[in-house]
Amino acid sequence: MPTVATDPPRAADDDERAALATDQHVVALLGSVKEDLLEEMYLRVAAAGYPGLRPSHGCVFRYLDVDGSRLSELAEKSGMTKQAFGEHVANVEALGYVVRVPDPDDGRAKLIVPTPRGREALLLGREIFAEIEREWAATIGVERVAALRETLREIHALQTGR
Repeated sequence: MPTVATDPPRAADDDERAALATDQHVVALLGSVKEDLLEEMYLRVAAAGYPGLRPSHGCVFRYLDVDGSRLSELAEKSGMTKQAFGEHVANVEALGYVVRVPDPDDGRAKLIVPTPRGREALLLGREIFAEIEREWAATIGVERVAALRETLREIHALQTGR
């Protein structure tokens, strides 16, 4: 049986090792920024009088239609199981931000609908994200924030094929 010659794994040089030891990968940086951003947003939401919401509840508000959504649709959009997503909905429901009502198009199904307070919190969250973005622009520049947005859109399109 013939053998196939393969190159041994390349050893990283000292400069590369130093860079890897001190620099975070882009994915780690994106994760850290997302976590910091969500923490700041939920602190501001709570300070504005909407207590109890946590970053884990964001999946409900991210995909929820203001007129209501079925649990199965929300779970599918989020990539979670219905059971897992249902736990998040139950938590947000217990806080008074959403209710489950009969689906007028299907008597067997329920819609998850934001309460008036839930709509307020949803809109406030969006405004806080915009406020944070304005703060970034004031600090690092409008052009850099716009370039970041465009770069992230391109990366998202690469990852999703869209």
